[in-house]
Amino acid sequence: MIWNAKNGTIPIGNTKMSYVSFGLGKKVLILLPGLSDGLATVDGKALLLAIPYKLFFKDYTLFMFSRKNNLPDNYSIKEMADDQAEAMRKLGIEKASVLGVSEGGMIAQYLAINHADLIDRLVIAVSTPNANDTVHSVVESWIGLAKLQNHKQLMINIAEKSYSEAYLKKYRKIYPVIGWIGKPKNYNIINQLIKEFKKFYSIFLIYTNCIIIIFISFYTLNTRIDSVFFIVLFVYYNFCFFSIFRKEYCTVQS
Repeated sequence: MIWNAKNGTIPIGNTKMSYVSFGLGKKVLILLPGLSDGLATVDGKALLLAIPYKLFFKDYTLFMFSRKNNLPDNYSIKEMADDQAEAMRKLGIEKASVLGVSEGGMIAQYLAINHADLIDRLVIAVSTPNANDTVHSVVESWIGLAKLQNHKQLMINIAEKSYSEAYLKKYRKIYPVIGWIGKPKNYNIINQLIKEFKKFYSIFLIYTNCIIIIFISFYTLNTRIDSVFFIVLFVYYNFCFFSIFRKEYCTVQS
């Protein structure tokens, strides 16, 4: 397959964990997504997810993992890290660089602490080991906007709280689009996600993974054809975040 892209599953306990891989390099880079993985897993999306990471293909083989299926209630971040270590060992990955984003960053921290033999290098992005008063205040404001059904202001507030002023200057022009793309029919799911993630002392950044992938794509894709991919990615990830999924995907499993 193009870019050596593959879709796969690994047995973990009495269920399975989905993963995708792509790239041609000898070194291994593990990508752990954030809480949005509970809404849309990586299953079957190898080619789509590979696009933003083309500059790594020469040196790395990249793996992106979802959480295992059917997570029990009150499943801990530590247990997710143990699952991740088991998956890596079953795939024969002896050592890898690990990039964890948001909740994935929390999993990566436990992975480094309890399974240090598997870690070559560790990168933590938009994540935290705990939540301070500022984080609690910001998350509460997001919950309030969701309850008011103020989708546009919620998305703008998240962007303003998540990125630097220099970065925002480049992308504020898309704010009008954020107001109408991906608006959910109701915010019950988002409210539940925020509250559950806050319970585990982490920053819930709705839209973080979407924006990261879109912006990386914007910088790495240059042709007119690739511009179409950029638009498709934007619409697709909005849809993944804010569409109403089947019950098993809407249940928070942290």
